[in-house]
Amino acid sequence: EVQLVESGGGLVQPGGSLRLSCQASGFSFEDYVTSWFRQAPATEREGVSNISPRDGSTMYAGSVKGRFVISSDNAKNTVYLQIYSLKPEDTAVYYCAAAPRSLLFRRWEIWNVDEYAYWGQGTQVTVSS
Repeated sequence: EVQLVESGGGLVQPGGSLRLSCQASGFSFEDYVTSWFRQAPATEREGVSNISPRDGSTMYAGSVKGRFVISSDNAKNTVYLQIYSLKPEDTAVYYCAAAPRSLLFRRWEIWNVDEYAYWGQGTQVTVSS
């Protein structure tokens, strides 16, 4: 059974940091790319960061570049998203999702939610004082 399980969300003050985790199981971790998406109330799901665990290549949405760092621990089949300098507008449910590595040949689709077969249940991040 394929599973993606996110953890690490919570309530954080503006300017704080948080590390989200995405534990994968049930599929060949390095044959897929993993992305983090987020969705705030009444908005569309937004892709923020992507990693190819096989070679470590990463991509970031312009809105988060410089504050978000994605990484993977292939021995643990886990992808992390470190978020620095949190802002209230970062408040959202954060999801991880996995898609076959072939998506890298169509990078213009990397933030297209329809390209991702596997999704986690999401973890809430709230940034508020």
